[in-house]
Amino acid sequence: MYMPEAFKEDRVDVLHDAIRHAGLATLVSLTSDGLIASHIPLLLDSEPAPYGTLCGHLARPNPQTRGAVGEAMAIFVGPNSYITPSWYATKHETGKVVPTWNYVAIHAYGPLEFIDDPEHTRQHIEQLTDRHEAGRAAPWATTDAPEEFIAALVRGIIGFRLPIQRLEGKWKMGQNRPLADRLGVAKGLEQEGQSRMADLARGDKASEVPA
Repeated sequence: MYMPEAFKEDRVDVLHDAIRHAGLATLVSLTSDGLIASHIPLLLDSEPAPYGTLCGHLARPNPQTRGAVGEAMAIFVGPNSYITPSWYATKHETGKVVPTWNYVAIHAYGPLEFIDDPEHTRQHIEQLTDRHEAGRAAPWATTDAPEEFIAALVRGIIGFRLPIQRLEGKWKMGQNRPLADRLGVAKGLEQEGQSRMADLARGDKASEVPA
């Protein structure tokens, strides 16, 4: 992706935490029929170093499961917001400002490796469920549903791995603007109830990892 130096984030631990918080990804790959994208939850395994592996599943009828060519890309989007020029101190000084959009984005690249194994797929579904049910007062588990129902669903999907060979992170938070503009954006975001975006705009150390 286009990466001005001011917005570049390349610390693997920060990128991994952002991926885990985002959860949902857009998986893009090239097939014999052209580009195709699927919007799916992915799990991140930090091994092997340095970038780790993404794990997911697709419905068997999905054409993305067939004829993959070259590397695939998983796109994760973190906190983001429209930024009005009215928040900039520069607006009141010169008027030379325009709207923009601030955001966090991570791109992970690697080959798609499909795993046509019901035991692997069942284990992946259980791990995915546990990940997103954790912390709930009454977490749901796959064992709460009839076994024959879950088994039929497992047969209808196929698991995959994406070993990450390249990892890019972009934190576009107005780092290239004067401090007064950034503080104005942070104040505006806070007033709109977007405290996490406000922290990111200010560059607070505790907000490096989007939640």
